[in-house]
Amino acid sequence: MSAPLSDPNTLSAMRARYGERYRWLLLLSVMVGTMASIMSSTIINVAIPDMSQHFALGQERAQWASSGFMAAMTVSMLTTPWLLARYGYRSTYAGCMWLLLAGGVGGGFADSFGLVLAARVAEGLAAGVVQPIPAIIILRAFEPHEQGRASGIFGMGVVLAPALGPSIGGLLVDGFGWRSIFFMVVPFCIASLWLARRFVPTTSPGGGPANPQGAGLDWRGLLLAAAGTLCLLNGLVELQGGTALSAAALLGGAALLLVAFVVLQRRTLKSRRRHPDQGVDPLMNLSLFKDRRFAMGSIVAFIYGIALFGSTYLLPVYMQMGLGLSASYVGTILLPAGLVLAITIAVVGRLADRQPTHRLVSIGLVLLAASFALMVTIDLGRPAQIVPLLVTWAILGRIGLGFILPSLNIGAMRSLDRSHIPQGSSVINFLRMLGGAAGVSLCGIVLEWRVAAHGALLDTGTTSPARMAAFGETFLMLAAICALALTAALKLRNPPPTQGSK
Repeated sequence: MSAPLSDPNTLSAMRARYGERYRWLLLLSVMVGTMASIMSSTIINVAIPDMSQHFALGQERAQWASSGFMAAMTVSMLTTPWLLARYGYRSTYAGCMWLLLAGGVGGGFADSFGLVLAARVAEGLAAGVVQPIPAIIILRAFEPHEQGRASGIFGMGVVLAPALGPSIGGLLVDGFGWRSIFFMVVPFCIASLWLARRFVPTTSPGGGPANPQGAGLDWRGLLLAAAGTLCLLNGLVELQGGTALSAAALLGGAALLLVAFVVLQRRTLKSRRRHPDQGVDPLMNLSLFKDRRFAMGSIVAFIYGIALFGSTYLLPVYMQMGLGLSASYVGTILLPAGLVLAITIAVVGRLADRQPTHRLVSIGLVLLAASFALMVTIDLGRPAQIVPLLVTWAILGRIGLGFILPSLNIGAMRSLDRSHIPQGSSVINFLRMLGGAAGVSLCGIVLEWRVAAHGALLDTGTTSPARMAAFGETFLMLAAICALALTAALKLRNPPPTQGSK
């Protein structure tokens, strides 16, 4: 079955209408929506202290505004290939933007933390489906020698939103309270809906029409993934705030659910191969991990997610609760690092077309680990050096991110068959976000543990060396995690050519 030739919304019709520039217009359209989803994932961190005070929450409950979003986003990523095949690019993308818009408005008007958390989950569900789409478009719409540049330009645009977000969000929190930060996604969602109507095709990733009567969704796999993620996150929280028995039960349950998920996905894939016209497609095609570069890239993505999202949560909390800085001042300090990140991504994006992936990713991990380790050099006894060192180490870490972001996904998936690109993008983003969801909880747990070990308090407005020591040890934990990822990053080298290959 093919779409009618007169349909002006197919991929081929839009290419004919807009010419060579169409692929860039399409990339711009999905970039705006991705900016909104990424902004909604990170900007809440600036408002966590204010929100904690408003709802009289402890730190472990307040962080669920971040980790709840991450959990929802992580699980929903696995549905992206199915949604694109069944409903096409435009319907899937526009539906996510409407849900993200509803979450932003609902969170802004919420009068209880339960409603805030529900709004964050809605935003997370939308953001999760959107996240894998740009990589699919880049790998399908751009030639191999353009993919690095496209990824760099896309990354530069996307990081400008979270780079500017904390600065604007900090000013909004200080001036209008935490509710105002929810409304920041509204103009981005409206713009993305307009662009989607003009430039995003109604077709599926293969270029053919969407098939609403296609394979069903693997609901069993989705429920297992959701339950496993929630058990993992709650188990990590229980490690610090609960009993050893409850933590062991939840983490053990997460491990069992992971095993059940893997077994189910293997059976679903075998059944689908035996009966192509029946059943459901697996949420995660485990055969992709037979490709060494994809497997190593997935490991790096998971560990990198822990460090990236853990630090995104930890840095604003450190500056406000450790150093006693205001929310607006925190945003101002982080702004230069965000701008440097945008520039670095654009430069490294061009290098990614010529330099091997393992080299760029390894350099990025080394710089990111160094930026975390060097945070321990900030001394309350030298107040004149605090802000310059904060800015310098934040910039160093963002340069490291700039080396990793445009290189990892594209490099890990280049050797996959084109028909597997939607699944590959979904899987690698899922693993990165699973690491991120765990990383946010892990940083909160380690921080609370080390604060208690040093006999300090975290919810007071005064600074103390004991509390600074606890933050320093948490940053060193993140540095060690980044160093661990280097082993897998070095294995992202191109495999040696087989005998008889050209």
